[in-house]
Amino acid sequence: MALFKRLVGTNPKKPPTCTAVIVAAGLSQRCKGEDKLFFLISGKPVLAYTIESFQECKMVNEIIIVAREEKYEYISDMCQKYGFDKVEKIMKGGESRTGSVINGVFAASTKSRFIAIHDGARPCADAQLVNRTITAAVKYNAAAPATKITSTVKKVNASVISETVERDDLYEIQTPQVFRAEIIKAALTNVMKKSIPVTDDCKAVELLGVPIYVVEGSRRNIKITDAADLHRVESMILGGA
Repeated sequence: MALFKRLVGTNPKKPPTCTAVIVAAGLSQRCKGEDKLFFLISGKPVLAYTIESFQECKMVNEIIIVAREEKYEYISDMCQKYGFDKVEKIMKGGESRTGSVINGVFAASTKSRFIAIHDGARPCADAQLVNRTITAAVKYNAAAPATKITSTVKKVNASVISETVERDDLYEIQTPQVFRAEIIKAALTNVMKKSIPVTDDCKAVELLGVPIYVVEGSRRNIKITDAADLHRVESMILGGA
């Protein structure tokens, strides 16, 4: 909490600098052998659509991609082909998602006051969503997009419903998740040293007692986890829906 109080006093009038860390080191194990990040939609890889949103966002000054080593050359050629001149580094993925995020975050420019962490498998997060999340982080120190859960949620024990969960305050958190650089570096260092498992970067920051502001997400901003998601995203991109 002391860290949070100290950072609140930074000068809000100074133009923010933001590094985007795109995590693209997964194995796509649920896509039946299809590497989801390099699946072509209209001849363009999924990962290129993801990078494009950050390339187009004026608040992003630098992009770092975290990937498997065997994909370095492909990604480098792709960035050159599509003119992604904000991509400064391609970093090696870690043994876990948290390890991959750490490799990307600590490679960010020391001039970056904010770091946006995004799943490479979310190609439909447009520049407007990125912009409003960074804008909120500038004001509140930490921010993430979210959509309200509208389906009925149940707890299930041994294949039997045990409880209906009130959904009024339930949201599905998306990426990019954006934080002041000092906050996310401290948060990731903390969970790594203590071997605390986290499912997203917000959880690491929550453990420091830092409040995270939620902005409006997008139903389009789905994460590709299996072949069905992949083809759903393809339909959205091709149809503009």
